[in-house]
This record gives sequence, structure tokens and C-alpha cells, in this order.
Amino acid sequence: MPISPSVVAARLRAAGCVFAEDEAGLLIAAASSEAELVALVDRRVRGLPLEHVLGWAEFCDLRIAVDPGVFVPRRRTEFLVRRAAALAPPQALVVDLCCGSGAVGVALATAIPAAQLHATDLDPVAVRCARRNCDPLGGLVYEGDLFAPLPSRLRGRIDVLVANVPYVPSDEVGLLPPEARDHEPRIALDGGRDGLDILRRVTTTAATWLSPGGHLLIETSERQATPATTAMTTGGLTATVAHSAEWNATVVIGTLL
Repeated sequence: MPISPSVVAARLRAAGCVFAEDEAGLLIAAASSEAELVALVDRRVRGLPLEHVLGWAEFCDLRIAVDPGVFVPRRRTEFLVRRAAALAPPQALVVDLCCGSGAVGVALATAIPAAQLHATDLDPVAVRCARRNCDPLGGLVYEGDLFAPLPSRLRGRIDVLVANVPYVPSDEVGLLPPEARDHEPRIALDGGRDGLDILRRVTTTAATWLSPGGHLLIETSERQATPATTAMTTGGLTATVAHSAEWNATVVIGTLL
């Protein structure tokens, strides 16, 4: 007798999965056999993120491939994508730093069909995953630290620069849910003493890469918005803060005037 959705949901609920019924439906749909379903449920019960078990995450109504060990795109980051898309010209040159799976860049390139997409990440596992997601859109993904691997021809030409940098303070990483702290790379989570180390590195150099009128958008926490704004202005950008209560998201936007 096939395993019923209620049995799968009960096992997931017992393991602490808040949305057990929804997850059960996704796992059942993903399994090609009862044996595979058992294996998928076992992985989820052991604490692996649902997205790593399924191999994909839903983001901006897209299915983004997410390999094991790659940062899982958060739904709140859709707010950053919306703000960036609203600021982008029709044929924008878009760069996605700390791209992880490439979700932000792919969502932007999908929203702006004529966009040129480039992305970077330091983690080779993430780069391989991002290439799978970006290749169908003609996006180019480079392995390296922030701006370092970008072609020099992009300097001074970037219209929209998005950077979903790690911004969790180092001493708070241990407070994250086990799914994140145990299964996502620390370099994608840990932003240093106050969570803003990588953000400051980006803002120090961003102005030299942006086109006149170009924009840099970085997600932060609401409590980090003031020092993040200071970092933007110190880097030569005019800074504003956008916050969404609906998404529980804060984005600091720097513009090169």
C-alpha cells in the first residue's frame, strides 16, 4: 500500500516541521517510487533543508536549483529583487555579488528580459549551482572574491549591482535555525563582528564599478540600516533605506549621482 500523505505529514510534524502537510505534498510529488519517498523523508527528518532535499527552491515564482551545501534563497529577498527591477533600465547590465545559487540575478534577468547578467561567488560549489541556473539566460558566473573575478570591461558600466552579502554577526550564527547553521556554508551567513564586514568591502569599491546613475542594493537587518547607510555614503553613494513589513525585509540602496 502506498505511503499516505497523512503518514508522511505526521512523521514530518513529529520532527518539528511547521508546514508538514505542505512539505509532505512536495516530497510525494518529487519521489518517483515509494523507496525514494522514504529516502527523501528520512533526509528531511534528519534536518536537511527542504530545498536541499528537493534540489530546488521557489523564488520569485521561479524554480531555482539549490545543491546541497549551497545557501538557500530566502523569500524576504524577493523584496530586494522587486526594488532592483524597479530601478533598472530596460537593457540593464546587472551584477549579482555573493550570488549563491544565482537566484537574485536569475530573478532580475527574468524580470528584465534584455538585461545582461554577470554574477560572482567565492564558493566553487555555489558557482557550479549558479551556472546551472544562469546559463539558460545567457548569464555569466565567475568564481572569486566579490569584484575580483569580474571582467575589467564592466568597470563603470554596471546599472544594477545587487549583493545579498552575509550579514549575521559572528556571535549570532549559532542562534540560527539548525537547517541554516548546520547545512549552509558559514561564509554565506557570517558577516563578521557586527554583521557588516562584507557590506563595507562592497561599498568601498562599488562606486568605481557603477555607471552614472547606477544603483547598489544590499539586504540588511533593520537594526543594521543606519551603519549600512553610513558605509554607502562613505563609499561615495547617495543612500536610502527601503523596508517592507510584509516581507520583514530591509534593503539599503546606494546611487552613484
